[in-house]
Amino acid sequence: MSPFRAAEAVTALLLAVLLALLAGCGSRLPERAFETRPTATPSGGEPLRVGIITSTTSPVGGQTFTGPRDGAVAWFDALNARGGLDGRRVQVETCDDGGSGVGNNACVHRLIDERGVFALVATTALNYAGAPLVARAGAPDIGGQPLTPAYDTYPHLYGIYGSSAPRTGRAPGWNGTLYGGTEVYRWFRKELGARTAAVVSYNQSASAAYARLVSRGLRAEGYRVVEEQVDFALPDFRAVAADLRAEHADVVFDAMDTHGNVRLCEAMQSLGVRVAAKVTNVQNWSSAVSRDYARAPGCRASLWVTGASRNYEDTGHPAVRAFRTAMGDRPLSQWQLEGWAAAMWFTDAARSCLARGPLTRACVEEFMNRPEPYTADGLLLPVRFEHLARPPATRNTCLSVARWQDGRGWVSQGDMTENCATVPQLGYRP
Repeated sequence: MSPFRAAEAVTALLLAVLLALLAGCGSRLPERAFETRPTATPSGGEPLRVGIITSTTSPVGGQTFTGPRDGAVAWFDALNARGGLDGRRVQVETCDDGGSGVGNNACVHRLIDERGVFALVATTALNYAGAPLVARAGAPDIGGQPLTPAYDTYPHLYGIYGSSAPRTGRAPGWNGTLYGGTEVYRWFRKELGARTAAVVSYNQSASAAYARLVSRGLRAEGYRVVEEQVDFALPDFRAVAADLRAEHADVVFDAMDTHGNVRLCEAMQSLGVRVAAKVTNVQNWSSAVSRDYARAPGCRASLWVTGASRNYEDTGHPAVRAFRTAMGDRPLSQWQLEGWAAAMWFTDAARSCLARGPLTRACVEEFMNRPEPYTADGLLLPVRFEHLARPPATRNTCLSVARWQDGRGWVSQGDMTENCATVPQLGYRP
C-alpha cells in the first residue's frame, strides 16, 4: 500500500476543515446523528444489526463522506431483497458523527452499546476518536476508509486497503511509523515518460508536510521535482501556472483541497498550460468532475486518478455491473463502490461462519485474518492483514489508474491487476 494512498484524501479534507473552522467551531452531536434505517423483522428471526458511522454533517460539508455509506446501504438493500443472510435480514443503523471526536465517541456508544450492532461496516470518520472503544468492545469494523491512522493501530479494525502493521493498539504502524510504496510515481514515469513533477501545496503545516512526502517519493523514483507553494488565504495560482510552464512540468501532484485544485486548473486553462497528467485522488474519483471543472476543460482533459479498486466505469466487469444496477440513476463515485465492497466483505465473512455453524464475531475475524487475500469479486486489489513484526523493505504493489475523458467519464488505463511493480517502502510518521 502506498504511504500516501490513505493520506492523500484526508489531507485535502483536513484543509477544507481548516477553512470551515475559521468561521467557528463546535462539538455538538448533530440533530441527524441517529439515522436508523428500520426494517421489518423477518420470519427467520431477529434482524442482524450492522452499524455505519459517517461524518455526514462535518465542517467539510454535506456529501463529502457519504459515498461509502451509500454504497454499503445499497449492498444491504440488495442483499435483503434476495432474502438476507440465511433468511435473516440485515438491519442497517447509521450514525452521523458530525466530523468531531465527541460525536464519533457518541456514535460508537450509540451503535455498539445501545443498539447492539454486531459489526461496523464502511466507517468514514474524519476524527475516529471512538476507535479504541470499538477495539475494546471486540466489534469488527470492516472496510472502513483510513482517514486516520486508526486502521493501522487497533485490533478488530479492518480498513478497506488492508494492513501489514502489528495493530497492537499502542502506536500506528511500527512504533509510530507507517510504510508504503512509490508505485504511483513509478507508473507515471514508466507509462507516460514523465521526468519533471510539480508538487503544489499551501503554506500551511498539514499541506506542506504532505507535499514533502510526495516530493520524497518522486525523488526516489528519479524525478526532477519542482515544489510550488501558495498562500493559504490568498493563493496566487496564476503564478504557479506560469512556473509550471517555465519548468516544463510533465505531471502535477498536489496537497490541496478540491477548491484549490479547481482554481489551479482554471489558472492553467487561462494561461494555456498543458501537462501530461494532473493527478488527483480516489476521493475525487466521481462523476462530479464535469461540473467541478466546467471552466477548465483543457485542464480537465489532463485529470488522472489512482487507487486500489476497480473503476466504477468498467461496466464490462460483472461485479461493477451489479453495483451500478443497485445504485440506479444516482451520481456515482469510487467511494460508493468501495462502500459496496466493504458490505460484500462483511457478508462473505458472515456466510463463511453460517456455513460451518453459528455466526460469531470471532468467526468473522477468522475470515478477515485468513492468509488468502480478499478481492470482493474483483472490485478490490487483493487485500489481507498480515501483522508483520517488521515493515517490508520492498513490495510488489498494483495500482488502479483512470483518466478523465469528456463524454466517457473515467477511462481505465490497463487492468489494475497488471499495473504492478516492486517498489521501495518509505517510512513516514502520521
